[in-house]
Amino acid sequence: MASTAHAYGTQSDAYAAENDVVPRATSEKGRKVSLGKAPSSEGALNDSDDLLAAMGYKSELVRSRSTLQVAFMSFVLASIPYGLATTLYYPVINGGPVTIIWGWLAVSLIILCVASSLGEITSVYPTSGGVYYQTFMLAAPSYRKIASWICGWCFVVGNITITLSVNFATALFYVACINVFTDAEGNGIFAGTTWQVYLIFLGVTFLCNIVCVTSNKWLPWLDTFAIFWTFAGVIAIVVCVLAIAKKGRHSAEYVFTTLDTSNSGWVPGWSFMVGLLHAAYATSSTGMIVSMCEEVRHPATQVPKAMVWTIVLNTICGLVFLIPLVFVLPDQAYLAGLLSGQPTPAIIVDAVGSSAGAIGLLIPLMVLGLFCGIGCTTASSRAIYAFARDGGIPGYKMWRVVNTKFDVPVNAMMMSMVVQLALGLIYFGAAAAFNAFSGVGVICLTLSYAAPIACSLLGGRKQVVEGQFYLGKLGLFCNIVALAWSALATPLFCMPTFLPVTATSMNYASVVLAAVILLSTAWYFVWGKKNYEGPPTHEDAILEARRASFVSTRSK
Repeated sequence: MASTAHAYGTQSDAYAAENDVVPRATSEKGRKVSLGKAPSSEGALNDSDDLLAAMGYKSELVRSRSTLQVAFMSFVLASIPYGLATTLYYPVINGGPVTIIWGWLAVSLIILCVASSLGEITSVYPTSGGVYYQTFMLAAPSYRKIASWICGWCFVVGNITITLSVNFATALFYVACINVFTDAEGNGIFAGTTWQVYLIFLGVTFLCNIVCVTSNKWLPWLDTFAIFWTFAGVIAIVVCVLAIAKKGRHSAEYVFTTLDTSNSGWVPGWSFMVGLLHAAYATSSTGMIVSMCEEVRHPATQVPKAMVWTIVLNTICGLVFLIPLVFVLPDQAYLAGLLSGQPTPAIIVDAVGSSAGAIGLLIPLMVLGLFCGIGCTTASSRAIYAFARDGGIPGYKMWRVVNTKFDVPVNAMMMSMVVQLALGLIYFGAAAAFNAFSGVGVICLTLSYAAPIACSLLGGRKQVVEGQFYLGKLGLFCNIVALAWSALATPLFCMPTFLPVTATSMNYASVVLAAVILLSTAWYFVWGKKNYEGPPTHEDAILEARRASFVSTRSK
């Protein structure tokens, strides 16, 4: 940890020296350090960089995203139609219509509470370190180091495995889309063997990383384009499946009240709960956008608003996408028996009655999968970069480097890609590997989101009062709901999708999760306890910089 000789921490002192930021005295009681600016013709420093400097970091990433652009990226990270389409297998088996519709609505409302809770905290600590930095700052001194360490590892692993699951789902989805074309016997034209799926996954992963490295300055515009692409695609799918509906439409009673758990083997109530992985997976990226705080112009206000309003938009978009599909839903037993595990292409081709028409409607979702992969690749690299910057990852000096040519942490991005490709090899030994990838991603991210919320609640929510997104008693309610959801989601998403369980259908999320927690904890006691000091802490400087930023924002 930085010694007391440093005003802001080793990184922020360097930033201060470069920009003529100097400590200045203040008469306010209890205020020891504050931010000032030596007189210059250039005027005041960017408020966001001042606040980042007070937190102990030098601003190295380009702040290129506006409020709308960060909201668009948050929307693309979720890519709701794509996320719901690729995991529709879970609720189809575990309840059908009721789980699909009401499960989505229920989880969306819960995630709105999670987003609101994280928004309050992020408005106080807007840094790429996100939840692990926030956990450190909010936790009691006696356990803040190990709490932020485990939270940081959960966040990094969650980012990597969610990115992996997105790219892997894209590969599986592409195979299912190709197979809307069948031979004379009704079989799909593409075998989609294990090695073929892995090669497609390899290509998708490489493409996403290449785009993220070489086109960083264009990514905000790509996110903007993705918004219009998404809505155009959803409208096309909704209109066509409802208008054509070759095999007819179900009644509204069927769509909103039918619960059929006969394909899962679980009792009805628990089957419904297991089916919630569908919605939880689609919304798991909620807090990933926090990793982009250092590339946003006014993160203390923009990022919290983007998180919350994106959930509202996602909820509406999800309902618009799902309800028409349920109106034309084929027999659930048929969908449950699909070898691809991807019901959406089968639903659409069944509704329009034409392979060519179906592939035309599936293309928007196929492209959206790439947009989502690019967004997740970007966010995961920032999460690794931030944690490495504070010494939380072995070889951190390599992973914290920002490539000055591309203005991105290329090394961190390559690390994430290599880990994804290595974990993808699990598919050769277990066909249910995607269940483990998606389950671990959701659980790790959920736990990492819960950590700062729990610390804030245990501390009496004193720090969030200073933020620009303080929600008062509503925030307290959201905190409780978010923590209750975390306690439920962890064991829930380790459950197998259906019974009886076999070696191939087993959900290995629990195994991977246990390995992550054990290894990160063991590494802490072997190396981290002596070497990891956590993020730099300069509460007084942060407080004044935050207040200055708030006054500046209000005056604009």
